[in-house]
Amino acid sequence: MSISDLEVRTQMESASSKPHAICIPLPAQGHINPMFKLAKLLHLKGFHITFVHTEFNQRRLLTSRGPDFLKGLPDFTFETIPDGLPSTNPRGILDLLSLCQKLPVHGLSSFRKLITKLINSSSSGVPPVSCIVSDGVMSFTMEAAKEFGIPEIVLFTPSACGLLGYLHFQELKDRGYFPLKVNAPSVPDLFRCEINADESCLTNGYLDTIIDWIPGMGAVRLKDLPTFIRTTNPDDTMFNYNVQSVNNSMKAKGLILNTFDELEQEALDVIKTKFQKLYTIGPLSKLHQQLCGTKTTETSLQSNLWKEDTECLEWLDKKEAKSVVYVNYGSLIIMTPQQLSEFAWGLANSKYSFLWVIRPDLVNGGDEVITFEFKEEIMGRGMLVGWCPQEKVLAHTSIGGFLTHCGWNSTLESICEGVAVICWPFFAEQQMNCLYSCNEWGIGMEIDSDVRKQSVEEIVRELMDGDKGKLMRKRALMWKEKVEIAVKPGGSSYASFENLVEQLKQERANSF
Repeated sequence: MSISDLEVRTQMESASSKPHAICIPLPAQGHINPMFKLAKLLHLKGFHITFVHTEFNQRRLLTSRGPDFLKGLPDFTFETIPDGLPSTNPRGILDLLSLCQKLPVHGLSSFRKLITKLINSSSSGVPPVSCIVSDGVMSFTMEAAKEFGIPEIVLFTPSACGLLGYLHFQELKDRGYFPLKVNAPSVPDLFRCEINADESCLTNGYLDTIIDWIPGMGAVRLKDLPTFIRTTNPDDTMFNYNVQSVNNSMKAKGLILNTFDELEQEALDVIKTKFQKLYTIGPLSKLHQQLCGTKTTETSLQSNLWKEDTECLEWLDKKEAKSVVYVNYGSLIIMTPQQLSEFAWGLANSKYSFLWVIRPDLVNGGDEVITFEFKEEIMGRGMLVGWCPQEKVLAHTSIGGFLTHCGWNSTLESICEGVAVICWPFFAEQQMNCLYSCNEWGIGMEIDSDVRKQSVEEIVRELMDGDKGKLMRKRALMWKEKVEIAVKPGGSSYASFENLVEQLKQERANSF
């Protein structure tokens, strides 16, 4: 055997000795981002990573970021599975129902084939699959994990308080709160087609019913709980999909949450009683920064499905400290032209500078709302972009507040940078994140769902210069300090991640 042959064989043997994690998120931006950060952290700890996108999302990534974007590394590779939807389907929020119906069927079959493919690749130096890290709402993967005898751990992307709501869906049903009665105020979320309640249901106050029996959670209203309960249909797909997901996840080897102990301790204490092991390793964005730093390997791998506008950072550089309102409603929310107009003129009339992310699919008819008159009004103090590097924006010294939909990634990222928020929650557990941001953590103010430009103007002024806004920023900076402690060596999230790595490596040892 030549020296070069020996070197190749040694490298292959070294590679095959690595633990190998398959990481598979729900194919939505808010789920991909935390899973991708976790995958990079595991890679940093010596894991071989197979990251699974859907075929549709892989095409999006290649289109927006170039044909070489997903070539990856020898030990950080990408694979795909179909989601069952036609190629022409845009995969927006209106298609979430179809996705949850099709993905478990088509995804499971393809996921089995992928595992078989990876097993057969072991002879070429790819290490045997030692664990699966699955999104909590991709629970069909657990069937494949069981068939192949591979241990699985789940990552739930909501907050702990949001997850606590989902964990009590079945009890809400058992106690008669679900489904809503026909004369109860069912709020038909924009993507749902299964609701048949009439419009009078919106005004009788039933969703203000107090729920005070959920352990680890104070008295909340029905409308604060995840919105999938808002249906009169007992066979509602989204409600039952979430019930099945949380029930299946309890069978996993452990649960990972993107939060930190100090922020949600009461909810976490209850969740611990329902899972074999719990790992609180958030905020993942800050833990990623702490451990990966400027390492080229990890920082070069990105997960955004949209092309980011980085010119906005140069625009922010020219603004005074704490003078800009950042506005972003996340990757899924859609709104009406009327709502867009109210937000637009409320922001304009506040006279504050603002950076506003308006996705191409945020609203139908958006071009008619963003008129020449509006652009003239905001010239020099308003910037509109299609997508942006949010973590960098929130960390910028010019940002003074954040108008957000209260998705968990956005909420955590604002906490990480000590930025106070205006909350406009839309669906899922965003209402719960809003409630805790405003009432428990003291960093937010809620704006009415029936948005009006005058209320937008008033709440922006209060956020930026009012007494309440100043108090919120003080609280946000306090939480930022707690984040920094949690992700450093000796901190709760740092220690929890080390424990997770140890367990995953131990699972590998037990499997071979």
